[in-house]
Amino acid sequence: MENKKTVFLTYTAMIAAIYVVLTFVFAPISFGEVQIRIAEMLTVLPIFTPAAIPGLFVGCLIGNIMGGAVVPDMIFGSLATLIGALGTYQLRKTKTLIAVIPPIAANICVVPFVLRYAYGILLPIPFLMVTVGIGEVISCAVLGTVLSSVLKRYKNRIFAQYDIKRSGKIG
Repeated sequence: MENKKTVFLTYTAMIAAIYVVLTFVFAPISFGEVQIRIAEMLTVLPIFTPAAIPGLFVGCLIGNIMGGAVVPDMIFGSLATLIGALGTYQLRKTKTLIAVIPPIAANICVVPFVLRYAYGILLPIPFLMVTVGIGEVISCAVLGTVLSSVLKRYKNRIFAQYDIKRSGKIG
């Protein structure tokens, strides 16, 4: 039982770290009213492991904090990613393009209001929904689907779970 918890926490930490790194590597396009947060492609990971749910939330939270986001963005932007990850997990047995709808929808519904009211961007909310939506479709649907197809080939190696009853080892 202890080994499963360790594996879960390790996956969570690795996913959070990768999210933060991708947010900063692509920082010029990760923030703002027109954003393509490449790290959001990781929202496909709940298809493979439930450890991705807290990993994505923590990664987004840390990325927002370190990126200089205002408090409402830290809170609501991270919650949008959490809601999206939970939705993807619920839809994990469907096609990837269906499973990525929750993170796209959550961000389209939350981020424009954060941009408008927390950052004072005076563009119309529907316009911000379109710009955020385009960025989310690129990162979640396009890049996430590519990532998912690669990971599906190696899921038994990457996302192996401990089977304590048989050997106590990964596999």
